[in-house]
Amino acid sequence: MSNVTVASPAKINLSLAITGRREDGFHELISLVAPLAFGDELQAGLVPAGSVNEEETTLACETPGVPLDGTNLVLRAAAAFAAATGWRRAVQFTLIKRIPIGAGLGGGSSNAVAALRAMEMLSGHRLAAEERLALAAGLGSDCPLFLHDGPLVMRGRGEQLTPLPAEAAARLRGRRVLIFKPVFGVATAWAFQTLAARPEWYASAVESEAALSAWMADAAATPNQLPENTLERPVFAKWPALPVMLAWLSERHGLVGRMSGSGSACFAWLSADADADAIMATIREGWGAECFVEVTELG
Repeated sequence: MSNVTVASPAKINLSLAITGRREDGFHELISLVAPLAFGDELQAGLVPAGSVNEEETTLACETPGVPLDGTNLVLRAAAAFAAATGWRRAVQFTLIKRIPIGAGLGGGSSNAVAALRAMEMLSGHRLAAEERLALAAGLGSDCPLFLHDGPLVMRGRGEQLTPLPAEAAARLRGRRVLIFKPVFGVATAWAFQTLAARPEWYASAVESEAALSAWMADAAATPNQLPENTLERPVFAKWPALPVMLAWLSERHGLVGRMSGSGSACFAWLSADADADAIMATIREGWGAECFVEVTELG
């Protein structure tokens, strides 16, 4: 196999409780997260022997703002795979970027895991599950979740993953959801640093676990009844365009909107008879034609 194409899905945090800062600088969290049917695409091919760049793994992407050097998680994942396996063939990656940057939708982390999968297919070297998990965790806190399908509960700094019970997962799979993001992004590091400066804003681990457990146990509970996102407080304080839009969608369309991850992307559940075009028109009216709007569903 000399050329492969790997799907790289986005994710949303259906709930996100940040409960405190650890001694290693990371934050403790409890989050219900789910992949989306929408995402990027990563193409990968072996560089032919005798080519000018036969020893160099490279990345191409036409989307402005995507780094193409060693800071990109695709190339970092390829380097980590080579170091772990000793397989050092040069690969040309091409990233078809659909997930907006600075959105809190896990685009970079998903791309990293897609690169690991591509390297496995191209090399024929199948990693053991534990080895694959260790490589993904070393690349970023969100990366391990993209090794799984379906809704998960993340704990710790994101490396502790528990699949949702089957009945609770069935309530989420295939649900129609609207993802929307203004032209500006939010730096994840900034959001967590700002939250850390206000420790009174942290969520209670005990209360968050109890609320999540109660939701999972209640067969009639809807996604809108899940615990909220702790990071909304610092992010909304700096970028009021986000809460204003959520309030607008509630008033005009009766939607309950939330922010995903550290933002700036938000989401709202759509019923089967919801007028998606009218809702998207409202978002573009407030945020301009350049904003990102996508109707998709949970994977």
